[in-house]
Amino acid sequence: MRTLTLAAATLALATPMMAQEVNVYSARHYDSDDALYDKFTEETGIKVNRIEAKADELIARMEAEGDNSPADVFIAVDVGRMARAEEAGLLQAFTSDEIEARVPEHLQHPDNLWFGLSQRARIIFYDKAKVATPPQTYEELADPAWKGKVCIRSSSNIYNQSLLASLIEVHGEKAAEDWAAGLVDNMARAPQGGDTDQLRGIVSGECEVAVANHYYFLRGFDKDVEGLTGGIDNIGWVWPNQDGRGAHVNLSTASLTSSAPNPEEATKLLEFLTSDFAQEHFANQNNEYAAVASAPDDDSTKRLGEFKADTSTNTSAFSRNAGAAQATFNKVGWD
Repeated sequence: MRTLTLAAATLALATPMMAQEVNVYSARHYDSDDALYDKFTEETGIKVNRIEAKADELIARMEAEGDNSPADVFIAVDVGRMARAEEAGLLQAFTSDEIEARVPEHLQHPDNLWFGLSQRARIIFYDKAKVATPPQTYEELADPAWKGKVCIRSSSNIYNQSLLASLIEVHGEKAAEDWAAGLVDNMARAPQGGDTDQLRGIVSGECEVAVANHYYFLRGFDKDVEGLTGGIDNIGWVWPNQDGRGAHVNLSTASLTSSAPNPEEATKLLEFLTSDFAQEHFANQNNEYAAVASAPDDDSTKRLGEFKADTSTNTSAFSRNAGAAQATFNKVGWD
């Protein structure tokens, strides 16, 4: 017996403990995320292996890998892409008292499939020299008074898809269709380019009103953005629907994958991503708003002032109504 015990002990010493790790598929493309994951490893001893690519590419990769996918955590920069992962059966529900307590309910999937990491407000910008009274709501953008004056991205843009999905949730499909048709009539030009290009349209005089995520505007102050920074002082902004439900806010999101080989380690990472350290990191990287209320926002966002966000519309509606939103865009001829 003693000989067997010594032999067993010798075997245990000779067999190294399996290293703890977690595999992240992320659509975020920031080198500074290295500091975030290094901090997690320092605190937990869990190594983070990260693959970065566009969300659609990562979703296709996970589908091809099937049950053998090494991915534990999937991170997307919008709810729409997370919805596509959900529809493909690539996510699994998970429970965490810590996440549930720290992240507001409207920023969580009702079935615990994902939660918000940071908030991205979609707001209205205008030419201060030409517009005395800008639209105060998303709904007003479809008013005939703005015919030929609005710049906005294409219908394939996920930010616009989520915005329309939220309008479907609030007003119903028929009213949302009327809104989309009215906005098409009011476009100053065919949809083109990204959010920065809509702001450039104000500077160049092509449009008087534009719709964009807030951080594209803030970038024009933080660095020299061609076609924007030189004329940025002439651009005003409106936080929409402040007398009603509040401004539409999209999310960057995180989830546990259905094939996760390291679910315990993955859950620890997901919880870490709601810490004040991680939340401040997300906000500072891209001039965004933290998802957790106790975390400090990026200083640059103070330039835009206080605002009321839409907390009554659960962000899961953006994914639930995504198909209806795209069908509506197609029907009204929104390119």
